[in-house]
Amino acid sequence: MPTYARTERFLREFRRLSPEMRAAFLAARDEFIADADSGRFRPSLRVKRVRSAKDRVFEVSFAADGRATFRMDPGAVREGKMHITWLRIGDHSILD
Repeated sequence: MPTYARTERFLREFRRLSPEMRAAFLAARDEFIADADSGRFRPSLRVKRVRSAKDRVFEVSFAADGRATFRMDPGAVREGKMHITWLRIGDHSILD
């Protein structure tokens, strides 16, 4: 199981989501976590790199217009385990 951190911005944006969007993210997060150590994510999560980002930032889709961005740092906290830093969450506009 990967370790994780959340930015303050992510936490603020998460609290602003509707209850339905929060539930959709949490369900997708559980699938994401199950796949994270292998680095092979199920197609329904639509994990891909954010092209406009300077760093290696990725996005995961959790609803038709629900996105969360994150960084992956292998072994950053525990050797052999993925470390995920959640950066932003919301609609497609977070990618701009």
